Amino acid sequence: MKIADLDLKPEILRALKEKGYTDLTPVQALTFPHILSGRDMIARAETGSGKTAACAIPLLQRVDPDVDAVQALILVPTRELALQYVTEISSIAKYLHVAPFAAYGGFSMDIQKGKLAHGVHVLVATPGRLIDLLYNSPLRLSEVRTFVLDEADEMLDMGFSEAVDFIESCMVHEHQTLLFSATMPAAIKKLANKYLRDPVYVELNVDQIAPENLEHWFYPTRPADHEADLLKYLTEQDPAQAIIFCNSRRGVERLFGRIKGQVKGVEAIHGGLDQSKRTSLFRRFRSKQIRVMIATDVAGRGLDFSHASHVINYDFPTNPEIYTHRTGRTARMGRRGVAVTFYTRRDLRDLKHLIEVNSLEPRWHGEPPDLEALGSGRGGGKGKGRERGRPGGSGRSGPRRKSGRPGGSRGGRRRSGSGGSA
Repeated sequence: MKIADLDLKPEILRALKEKGYTDLTPVQALTFPHILSGRDMIARAETGSGKTAACAIPLLQRVDPDVDAVQALILVPTRELALQYVTEISSIAKYLHVAPFAAYGGFSMDIQKGKLAHGVHVLVATPGRLIDLLYNSPLRLSEVRTFVLDEADEMLDMGFSEAVDFIESCMVHEHQTLLFSATMPAAIKKLANKYLRDPVYVELNVDQIAPENLEHWFYPTRPADHEADLLKYLTEQDPAQAIIFCNSRRGVERLFGRIKGQVKGVEAIHGGLDQSKRTSLFRRFRSKQIRVMIATDVAGRGLDFSHASHVINYDFPTNPEIYTHRTGRTARMGRRGVAVTFYTRRDLRDLKHLIEVNSLEPRWHGEPPDLEALGSGRGGGKGKGRERGRPGGSGRSGPRRKSGRPGGSRGGRRRSGSGGSA
């Protein structure tokens, strides 16, 4: 379906044309009618399928610029995703009198409070900073027509469940709730049952978690040869642009220190860097000033690195969902990409589990291992470690607790299936 065929505001169509958007992606074609009609919705689709625009375009269509209040609230798990979201919304709203804004931690709250006082129609926020603003600024959510939970699985995995409860409790009026997630674990289904009323379900390529235009290569190594094998791969394949994932900040810093003199255009990023540094690195990577980015999973969720040709799992992913989100940084929006995962003998059971759960068609560097001989079950005892002060995490935490703050009490709410216009 062509975007020009949609009954959108001329200003939106003009901006989309300038961005080169002509055809709807499958997820956009399926979600647009439901969002525009005010239905609650759960959307699950492969990463890189165009979910940000699928949300942003119909939200901007519904915003009334004459109402000086937040009308659309988009909750995201990370600062980087908040910035990416608001950048996309701003580019689509460039000819509208609509003000989008991103609020997140690590930035002056006084400046954010000033911007909100000046007038914001679409607010993209991380949970902790949003709660801070609700307590310490005149921000109110009484005019929110649509509440969006994006990367909802990551939000819950990072411990934001109570924060989401509290934010929902601040919206006692009728409103539409949209839930976007690349995966659908039990916790997400529970969340949907709690907050969404008679939602429509949109699922694309459920049996194919990984994009079909992504090649999945697996490279055997030994701990003593790990670094040398990575350098050999980078030299032989010479990727146009690559993201190399490690499971911890220390791992990122150690690998960066060892290879920075041997690899051109390499940088490192993790949750321990200040926000301005991280933002600068992401911007430079998108503009191709950085060829190789060594990262923790701070770069593995939701962020659009459209030109990354390769994703390399230097450290074996801690679970299949982490693999999905890491490798989803390439092969986006129909482009082709390559995912390379290094594995050792102790990773074999987890490797078998990863391939089965994610329905992968593996390609092997050298002789493939005999995974069938391993039998069933997982091995290795790998946890879901995040960079929250221990190896493998994101360096992010839930909302800061303050004395007297409500927890998950929600109060009465009037909801309806349409919940469209307030």
